[in-house]
Amino acid sequence: MNGDVILANGCNLNKQKEMNIKGNTVYVKKSQENLYNHLLKLENFKDLMPNNIEKFVVEGESFLFGLKGMPEIRLIIKEKTPHSQIVLGSASSKLSFNLFVDIKKDSEKTSNVQLSFEGKFNMMMAMMVKKPLTKFIDVLSDSLENL
Repeated sequence: MNGDVILANGCNLNKQKEMNIKGNTVYVKKSQENLYNHLLKLENFKDLMPNNIEKFVVEGESFLFGLKGMPEIRLIIKEKTPHSQIVLGSASSKLSFNLFVDIKKDSEKTSNVQLSFEGKFNMMMAMMVKKPLTKFIDVLSDSLENL
């Protein structure tokens, strides 16, 4: 036995499943460069968080946040492509995922942004986190639109 949990339908709950969630593309009243620079200042992510945020701490190129009823998560800047993309990743090896912030120029003073989430979870975890993660991405996207 390898510890796998197999359901009657043959589904292995411990098998890793790729999860991809794409947020809506939103219009932001900031130039591509200004928005990119704004989001590189990680303290500005606090303004994007849901209302039920209980903790938000920036440390260097990472931030820790906690939402009511959820475990705390630390995100670190993994990649930066000037003015077009910021990749934030989980600092924990237990939950491996990335949050992509893709910024495209709309005009000299406006841009379009899309958030996307990519991670690998076992089937049970994937079933539990998909809906809250989708809602979280939607809240961040809506907040970006209101910057």
